[in-house]
Amino acid sequence: MLFNFKSKKLFFVILVILGVSIFFGLWNVVSGGYDKQNKIILFLKEFIPSKVSRKVRDTLFIVPDLKERNKFLSLQVEKYEQGLDGKLFSEKVFTSQKNKKEYLLKEFFLPFPRLDIRLGWAATENSRRAHYLEIIGDKVLAISGLGQTIFFEKKNIFSNKLEQKEIANNLQDILIENNIELIGIRDLFIEDGEVYISMQHRNSKGFTINVYRSDLNFKKLNFKLFFKTNEYWQKYNVFSGGRIESFKDDKILFSIGYSAVKLAAQNKNSLLGKIISIDKKTKEYDLISMGHRNPQGLFYVKNLNLIINTEHGPKGGDEVNLNFLDQDDIPNYGWDISSYGVEYDGTKYKDSHSKYGFIEPFKYYTPSIGISELVYLPKEKILDGRKYLFLSSLRAASIYVIKVNDEINKILDEDRIYFSEHRIRDIEYDNENDVFFILFEYTPSIGILKIKP
Repeated sequence: MLFNFKSKKLFFVILVILGVSIFFGLWNVVSGGYDKQNKIILFLKEFIPSKVSRKVRDTLFIVPDLKERNKFLSLQVEKYEQGLDGKLFSEKVFTSQKNKKEYLLKEFFLPFPRLDIRLGWAATENSRRAHYLEIIGDKVLAISGLGQTIFFEKKNIFSNKLEQKEIANNLQDILIENNIELIGIRDLFIEDGEVYISMQHRNSKGFTINVYRSDLNFKKLNFKLFFKTNEYWQKYNVFSGGRIESFKDDKILFSIGYSAVKLAAQNKNSLLGKIISIDKKTKEYDLISMGHRNPQGLFYVKNLNLIINTEHGPKGGDEVNLNFLDQDDIPNYGWDISSYGVEYDGTKYKDSHSKYGFIEPFKYYTPSIGISELVYLPKEKILDGRKYLFLSSLRAASIYVIKVNDEINKILDEDRIYFSEHRIRDIEYDNENDVFFILFEYTPSIGILKIKP
């Protein structure tokens, strides 16, 4: 009798533990806070349609979901009430997954509208909630997806407030005067006393993306049209590219997505799916590379005459591409013929690049990490005397750390820093203070990341 009682008690305990495990396991599957690179959860989500998971989250898990939402809304209220203070609200140490390297992260509020992940990644509203930053001398300038511009003194990262200041600009005037609808700012770049932005908008001809330029002025920025792509597409999509980067010979680099126009990336007469260089004075352009889907990161390594770019694949196949500028032909990276990803409807592409005459990616990620901006650090900046790529990501909420050889054509080591429930839109490295400036778009916030010695 005693044995039977103990057996029942043990069975009950096991049942409770199993039930709790299933509850939290299912919560991880249907919630938005899980690691989107977790292979077990990704496997389970393949069998649970997104409509079903949302329904389960909003019914069976209504209590934990409400708690998470209330916690987040409290943070939003705090952000709203502190205005332009740029208040420090979080300070944590993160450890990389493989090499167990420690990084100190400080987060400061950014006064821009938050990304609403419940609207979905393709929501037009979220197109205006992608924000960017740029380091310029002793200051940091940031722009919201809606075109609001602010700056703060770089030294303020060592205090409890960034003390942000707003900069007036004429972007709203440009929209009104030209009868165009803003879809979203796509990048911010500053060089030689000039501020460049890329802007996606819609007019009577359709959707397009252009580059605007202003003299750097911390009182007011007066933008003028710098480069017009003359490319239009009829339906909204998220494949516009828009990164701007420094280049040689008094030129800048500009990336343009394929904008869901089939085979445009393979057409030399179209700028869609291309990376181009633009002369700052003449505004003439040259094709630098083609066959791109949606370039999100861009970096020029001067001493190697090398362009590194990152781009979104479809479902899987996010790429890091290398373009050593010693080729006679325009380098072609294969989209939309070759890709290591598949479309969300199951459509497959050629599973090789080189077999079909295209350049293989230096690195690709499946499942997709939502790859975004990158930073290249030469060996003079790193204690172990090696070169590194720091790749930021949206979907994977991470910075991927890739150690490369001196020629940057071989991967020596890989690591990952995971920031739960974050999306990284932009990243810059500050030589003076040996820190990374990160733009997290979920809160949103500016993160200051320091490698601990």
